[in-house]
Amino acid sequence: MRVIGLMSGTSHDAVDAAAADLVLDGDTLVLTPLGLVSEAYPDDLRAALGAALPPSATTMKDVCALDTRIGQTFASLAVRAGRELCDDRADLVVSHGQTVYHWAEDGQVHGTLQLGQPAWIAEATGRPVVSDLRTRDVAAGGQGAPLVSLVDTLWLRGRPGVCAALNLGGIANITVVSGTGDPLAFDTGPANALIDAAVRDLTGGRLDHDVDGALAARGTVHHALLERLLAEPYYGLPAPKTTGKELFHPPYLRAALAAAGPVPDDDVIATVTELTARTVADAVRSVHATEVIASGGGTRNPTLMAALRRALGAVVPRTSDELGLPAAAKEAYAFAVLGFLTVHGLAGTAPSCTGARHPSVLGSITPGRGGLALPAPGQPAPTRLEIFRR
Repeated sequence: MRVIGLMSGTSHDAVDAAAADLVLDGDTLVLTPLGLVSEAYPDDLRAALGAALPPSATTMKDVCALDTRIGQTFASLAVRAGRELCDDRADLVVSHGQTVYHWAEDGQVHGTLQLGQPAWIAEATGRPVVSDLRTRDVAAGGQGAPLVSLVDTLWLRGRPGVCAALNLGGIANITVVSGTGDPLAFDTGPANALIDAAVRDLTGGRLDHDVDGALAARGTVHHALLERLLAEPYYGLPAPKTTGKELFHPPYLRAALAAAGPVPDDDVIATVTELTARTVADAVRSVHATEVIASGGGTRNPTLMAALRRALGAVVPRTSDELGLPAAAKEAYAFAVLGFLTVHGLAGTAPSCTGARHPSVLGSITPGRGGLALPAPGQPAPTRLEIFRR
């Protein structure tokens, strides 16, 4: 089955489309990567999305407009991915959508909202679409995140020692897989969220991220500000736990800066970069990981990766590229896998990772133009994910 996975993360800067050929071979799911295409959100859409995110107020009209325009943006990229990566022979599209709110209070997630109406994708591509993948896990008592944890578990099971799959998006998360015990997953805190917020604020919007980590590299860590940021109670909560820009947003950083006193601009960016490295490393040490496999946009920031290597010490991080999954596309591939499991009637969650009461088949299915013909039931649930490199 040729599947297109669509993903836009908490940085809400672009939409990624990764295409994969997925085949169940006994208890092994074989994934052949077919490529990635990516497109930035139109400037006005990204501005409207940023203006609607917490802690800003918004209106239902704005929510409706965002749901429509994000859906249309995803649809356009899905058509392109189908043409360029699948020779117009994709069987299924899986859309994560754009997270706009993750309702977490007192360690429990009460709801989660991803926008990007899937009907636009089904209409444009003619293919069935799996969407709204997080909510079912939340309804089952889970955190709804990190949802990639089941894919990480299937992929990394059997590796020696204790392996931590690290995603550095807007928020950082890890999945911990070992030969003993159940897998574990949780959000460690901000990855790029506060770095991007600092860059936008301090450059007056001229830049929206620290290109190649150049600004952080010029600065020096401001230890008083770092200690204030490290005092955030979230870091001490037990796993499973999730967070997002509902907590780590620009006003959060501005409040910390106001309390810390004057800090040079480059030092601010160096400090929040160090915060990401330090909190990730603390999380990795807390689970006694012996290996870190990193992916996500943060892997393209050499200053962040250097800070992470220093903070981790003897545990040297590798990127997922070395194991066959492109770091820039790993989450999009992961959601392609989850949608594939959905249409086969197979669970897409690991309860020990999300805290749910039981595994769940995820998402909702929007039929394509030719109706809906699902694969025959009765396929065995995979216990391994193998990456086939052509």
